[in-house]
Amino acid sequence: MDEDGAVKERAWIFGLLIAPSAVVANGVIQGGVLAYLFSQQGMSSGEQSKLIQWLALPTSLYFLWSPITDFFVRRRTWLVAGAWVAAVLLAVAFRQPHLSSQGSLILILIAACCTQLVVSSCGGMMGALRSDGARKTAGSIYQAGSMGFGALSAWLMLWMSSRTSQANLGLVAAACTALPTLAAFAAPAQAEISDSRFADTMRRVWGEFKATFFRRSAIPYILCMTFPMASGSAIGLLTGVAKAYGVNGDSIAWMNGLGGGLLTAAGAAVMSLIHYRMRAAVMYMVVALISCVMSGILWLGPLTPATYYVGSTLYFFTVGACYAMFTAVVLEFLGDSGKSGSGRYAIINSLGNVPVLYMLRVDGWGADRWGARGLSGAETVVGGVGAALLLGYLLLNNPAKAAEA
Repeated sequence: MDEDGAVKERAWIFGLLIAPSAVVANGVIQGGVLAYLFSQQGMSSGEQSKLIQWLALPTSLYFLWSPITDFFVRRRTWLVAGAWVAAVLLAVAFRQPHLSSQGSLILILIAACCTQLVVSSCGGMMGALRSDGARKTAGSIYQAGSMGFGALSAWLMLWMSSRTSQANLGLVAAACTALPTLAAFAAPAQAEISDSRFADTMRRVWGEFKATFFRRSAIPYILCMTFPMASGSAIGLLTGVAKAYGVNGDSIAWMNGLGGGLLTAAGAAVMSLIHYRMRAAVMYMVVALISCVMSGILWLGPLTPATYYVGSTLYFFTVGACYAMFTAVVLEFLGDSGKSGSGRYAIINSLGNVPVLYMLRVDGWGADRWGARGLSGAETVVGGVGAALLLGYLLLNNPAKAAEA
């Protein structure tokens, strides 16, 4: 029944619907495209990192404006509008002589803000899916699309950067951002929820927020969002220690670029094929522990290229599986979308960025203190302890619901 529900509700479509956000955030901004183009215009690495850090802020702060996608028009309409506005802004930004100019940076920042409407719209739409199978499939395919489109768009734009003008590159970015939203016309229809008076609407919204966040059973979910396991923070730092394993040049670019992105996407997609009977939060901890074991290969294995390739491949793949389960936990925490699903999804999802930020510091500290092994060692130990503690908490405090028929 769950499988049939997933098909009828077209859960696979969320892999396409998330593409605009993936292209802008995971491809253009954080996927190396802007960093490369900035370097071509003579900008230092320090200046690049500062600008990219500012441009990446909308992924953490989008809960401030994303609740608007719950009002006025359907969520899929907000999704299309946000993506197409972002596409136009990107095209205009890339037409500027210098991408680092104030005007160009402002346009890219606004485009990033617009594509976060895509994220919240997807969250609200996934929360409205009725079938458990559809929700699980949607969460996995959503993450696979996010990783896959981000990696592919970054690779495409970097490959084309030496073959076409900056203005044309902007058109490529715009097309990659806008065209996938055509899938929204095939998205399952979702009814608008509207009350006759503003006061009635706000009363409903407040009731949904209380039912989600102000309850004792919300504590395990908040812990899942903020604990250090399965952050994937080591992915962005592995290139800095690759030489210690005897890996450099094109191998690093492939392993930590397109190849790594596709492996992460594959890990997320595979989770849509696994039928588990336990709660999503419990399964998330199990997969997180497996991911820690994989990063342990890089920690305890010999400093050889084989260790790097095997360890990184398994780590990327299991991190993708963790991302899929993270979304499943978010949807389980969210419950029914109701009137405020997009806003509540944005808040919950933003909490999930907290461990990514502090684990970057922890992993970096490990590398500074103990060298190449210290990076993956910190990821393994801190993430493993966090996952083990939280798994024990989930099983001891709610053993009856650890598995569902």
